[in-house]
Amino acid sequence: MLKFAILGFLNYRPLSGYDLEQQLRVSTAHFWYAGLSQIYMTLKKLEADGLVVSEVQEQEKRPDKRIYTITADGKAEFGEWLAQPVNKVEPTKSTLLLKLFFARPVGRDAVLHQLRMMLQAYRGKLTEYTGGLPAEASEMLASQPELQDDSIMWGIVQDFGIRYAEMAIAWLEDAIHTIETHFSEDV
Repeated sequence: MLKFAILGFLNYRPLSGYDLEQQLRVSTAHFWYAGLSQIYMTLKKLEADGLVVSEVQEQEKRPDKRIYTITADGKAEFGEWLAQPVNKVEPTKSTLLLKLFFARPVGRDAVLHQLRMMLQAYRGKLTEYTGGLPAEASEMLASQPELQDDSIMWGIVQDFGIRYAEMAIAWLEDAIHTIETHFSEDV
C-alpha cells in the first residue's frame, strides 16, 4: 500500500523522499504511515519499475535533493488501483485489544492504568483531528484551487478519524467503568 500512498502524493506534485515523509506525517499517518527508509526503498522500486522518475536538485548551503515525479505509467497504475473496489472489512491489529484479551494475570489496577492511558491518548487524537486541516494542506489548497474536490475527500477521511476517536473514547470509558465495577481486585 505504501506504493500507492507515494503515487497518490506524487500525483499532486513532484516531491523529495523527505517531503513525502512529511506529507504522510501530517495527513495519512493516522491510518497509513511509513518511515523514511521505507519510503526511499519504495521510491527506488517505483523508479526501477518506471512508475516515477527522479532528478537531482542542487541546493545552496544544503545537500542536493532528489525530486520524484510520477510518470504516465505511474498515473495509470495509480488510477487502476483507485478504481478497484474495497469490498471487505480489513482485519484490525490492536496491541491494546490483544493485551486486554489476556490481561487477567496482571490484575485490575494494571488494566485500569492501561485503559486510562489509552483514553488520554484518544482524547489527544480527537483534539488533533478536530483542529482543522494542517497548514501544509491549507497552503496546498490555496496555491492549487483545482484540489477543492480532493479537499472534500480529505474532510471525509478526517471525519472518520474524528468518529473513530469518539467511538474509542466512549468504549474506553465503558471498559473502565465495567472493570471498576465488575473486575475482582485479586490476581
